[in-house]
Amino acid sequence: MAAAALTREGGEDAFRRLFRFYRQRDACDLRGVVDFSAPGAQVFRSQLSISSVSDQDAYRAGLQPVSQWKAYGLRGYPGFIFIPNPFLPGCQRHWVKQCLKLYPEKPNVCNLDLHMAPEKTTDLWGQSKEQLRRKGSSKWEPRSLLEKLRWVTLGYHYNWDTKKYSANHHTPFPSDLAFLSEQVAAACGFRGFQAQAGILNYYHFDSSLGIHVDESELDHSRPLLSFSFGQSSIFLLGGLKREEAPTAMFMHSGDIMVMSGFSRLLYHAVPRVLPNPEGTALPSCLDQAPSSDLPVGSVIEHSSDDDWQVCAKYLQSSRINMTVRQVLAEGQKFPEESGTNGKDHASSEDSYHENSKAKRHKPNTD
Repeated sequence: MAAAALTREGGEDAFRRLFRFYRQRDACDLRGVVDFSAPGAQVFRSQLSISSVSDQDAYRAGLQPVSQWKAYGLRGYPGFIFIPNPFLPGCQRHWVKQCLKLYPEKPNVCNLDLHMAPEKTTDLWGQSKEQLRRKGSSKWEPRSLLEKLRWVTLGYHYNWDTKKYSANHHTPFPSDLAFLSEQVAAACGFRGFQAQAGILNYYHFDSSLGIHVDESELDHSRPLLSFSFGQSSIFLLGGLKREEAPTAMFMHSGDIMVMSGFSRLLYHAVPRVLPNPEGTALPSCLDQAPSSDLPVGSVIEHSSDDDWQVCAKYLQSSRINMTVRQVLAEGQKFPEESGTNGKDHASSEDSYHENSKAKRHKPNTD
């Protein structure tokens, strides 16, 4: 097995070698990729804190009762938790719609703000929905603005140049996503988690996420939460150094990853987006609409058929990932900064999110 041979090599840039292997379009040897739908020897069951989340709060977040979740760990990666799709039927649709219709809106920040006038990025959904509805299968059709989205930041906005968050570049964090994140964190043993910053990544079949560590948050004792929707991907989780070969795993629609403790500061990457393994245009977990009798106080909203048609068309060739993190510990403040203001956010569009069709502007995958 080619991937296994690369893993055994170890040594300098072991992570980069495997990243390149899985990045190849013709890399058909995926036998070494961990599949949590059929866990192997490296995988073990993780215990969840069932009593920390009431069934009612789980329902309000669009989740099954925690007692029905399956959670797994990986040997050699303490603090890493993988939860295969714990969402109630139809509830993934809400988060997809929010990521495409609501979260890219101002005052949130996206990559398109860097090279487009503000009035051009105020209604990406309205400017894109008809074009997406009519979209065919040709690769030569122009991409809508929504299809040109690479990232959106929420709450404390990440500065891609300085790799820092700051007190003076902050907008309200979405209350529905905060509630979802708090329930998942509590179920994993992190009661009191505060969702303060989010980065949404938008992938297509030609996209990848370069090798990096999420270390900009001032409090590393709180977990990083990752939610995936749409097409599948390969996720690489490495070690504290680039020389350590990573473990490859599949992420499918609805899957949640939690990186905490030792695993919180490990190198990771997404070398490749794959069609969902069911062989259909969309995974079957996206076929069904949410229940008509949502509980009182639910953060889940019903999508209109028209809105979901646009979302579904987008997801036929795309994957959306939401990562949520707590930036500051309780009572902690940002250090004083000199010469900064909210306008200096991000001057490099794809600092670690790549698109193979734009190689002239592609950042270093290292």
